[in-house]
Amino acid sequence: MSTARVDALAPEPAHHHIVRRTVEACRLAKEAAAAAAEGIATGSNSLLNSLRQRERELDTLDMEIDGAVTEAITEVEPAQARELLACMKFMIGLERIGDLLLSFANSALAVAGRIDSEDTRDLTRMATILEKMLTDCADAFSARDVAKAIDVLRADSEMDRLRNLIFMRHIENPENITRQGSLQVIFMTQSLERAGDHAKNLAEEVCHFVSGHTVRHMLMAYDKPVEQMFIDYLRKRGQ
Repeated sequence: MSTARVDALAPEPAHHHIVRRTVEACRLAKEAAAAAAEGIATGSNSLLNSLRQRERELDTLDMEIDGAVTEAITEVEPAQARELLACMKFMIGLERIGDLLLSFANSALAVAGRIDSEDTRDLTRMATILEKMLTDCADAFSARDVAKAIDVLRADSEMDRLRNLIFMRHIENPENITRQGSLQVIFMTQSLERAGDHAKNLAEEVCHFVSGHTVRHMLMAYDKPVEQMFIDYLRKRGQ
């Protein structure tokens, strides 16, 4: 049998398998966010109901990766151990995003057909941004791409802006307009905004994994915008 044939039959190293499954979990979370965006935009109950199955799949992946990392981490080099720990942290965040998207879907189903067009527009926008954040998280993790991670950090500010806009309409309501389904809309907004926070944490984990520095600690230490901080870091690496 040829060497190439033997290599083709060789089992996938455990840490490679865990990394691949983590990227698959990112894809699954991204698909859930896309279903949430289209579901609220079109009023599709089937799309919103599909989030329950995706949440279950993310739970299953979380348990799989947790067990696999626990077993594999003692058998790899330090660099691979750091990669495995990043996978575990990623999976924790992705599982929580799945829970939040399911909560979003449940609220959307409860208020079906009673959401104002302004709220539908802004909630769709938030879910679409979340989908892009998760896409960039997967790309950043796969390619060790700090620039993609920074795109995620930047996107979080738009999530916060849209949350504030919706809250102002429903809580402050300066025009004193009767709003539809305010309680559910607020719950949906909070779910998406918190999911965005978890996606931001994933991006910070990529930055930490690639650079060896914790983003929040570096921001506090140097009081620099995150973009400038990593530009400085990359310049130092190039010297």
